[in-house]
Amino acid sequence: MLASIVLTLLTACSKEPPAPTPVRAVRTLLLSETGGVLEREFAADIRARTETRLGFQVLGKVTRRLVESGQVVRLGQVLAQLDPQDFKLGQDAARAGLVAAEANASQASADLKRFTELKTQGFISEAELDRHVTVQRTAEAALRQARAQTGVQSNQASYAALVADASGVITSVDLEPGQVVSAGLPVLTLAHDGPRDAVFAIPEDMAPVVRALLGKKGAIKVRRWASADWVAATIREIAASADPITRTFLVKADVGKAGFELGQSGSVVFTTPVHVAGGVRIPLYALAEREGKSVVWVLDAASLTVSPQQVITGDITGNVVLIARGLQVGQEIVTAGAHTLSPGQKVRRYQPAVADGTLATKF
Repeated sequence: MLASIVLTLLTACSKEPPAPTPVRAVRTLLLSETGGVLEREFAADIRARTETRLGFQVLGKVTRRLVESGQVVRLGQVLAQLDPQDFKLGQDAARAGLVAAEANASQASADLKRFTELKTQGFISEAELDRHVTVQRTAEAALRQARAQTGVQSNQASYAALVADASGVITSVDLEPGQVVSAGLPVLTLAHDGPRDAVFAIPEDMAPVVRALLGKKGAIKVRRWASADWVAATIREIAASADPITRTFLVKADVGKAGFELGQSGSVVFTTPVHVAGGVRIPLYALAEREGKSVVWVLDAASLTVSPQQVITGDITGNVVLIARGLQVGQEIVTAGAHTLSPGQKVRRYQPAVADGTLATKF
């Protein structure tokens, strides 16, 4: 019994040592006046370089719609048709007027010839001849007017058919048979065959950075959703002013014909420099809250431990927050994995330093 008691006491005193705290992997960013970079990613959609909103050039009632949304069409193909009856009647009236004008002009020319001979023989006065000259000129002018009017009516009749002005794909349809449409009202949208653009919106603070990349080949990368293949693209256009509602700038990047289909979603990514002077922008999820204060986890490069540092935040744009005060040049901060950290915790870098000694992070 004594041996059992001793064994029990020894077992109670020999507790297993606690499991070591795991060394967590974190993404970091080295703050530098010129060397730090952040990788910015935005959602984009693929559009045709040229999109035309088609409409009839005349007023009329739609009798036929010959295309559907998503249909591929060719140059010169009839897309929709108006009731042509009124246009045919107008064309017939113009042709009849042209025949009458031709007859009047022919008669006036014959009369002028005869009266010119009579004037030469002295049978009529100069005033009488001038009157017939005026009649002949008036008839010629009426003939030209009738010819022009006939041409206009012929054009009006041809405008009753809405024709594709290029090969491409119908992306939207806004008319049905029986609908009365006015002249110039857009009823179909045609995306032309040819190069594609990745269209995306950027916040106001990114506008100067993106303008600096305008026209530089391969300045950004684009990929389709659920695809790991990145394609180099060139920014070809950026809006001159911000959208009044979203306060973002629309950007178009040329992706050529690199396997992108119209309407596909994608991602656009490019790097931007980080400057501490005047504040630094970091990923929103790098910011943490501790004891009611905003903090950023700073990495000690020597011991590979982290500690919280209080910061003063500024505006938030999308998934980026401005740190107005609290960070200094040379500090390395945690940009991903901060929610699992504790003061003095041992960590390791998930993304190694690049050749110039700076670190990049993606957000």
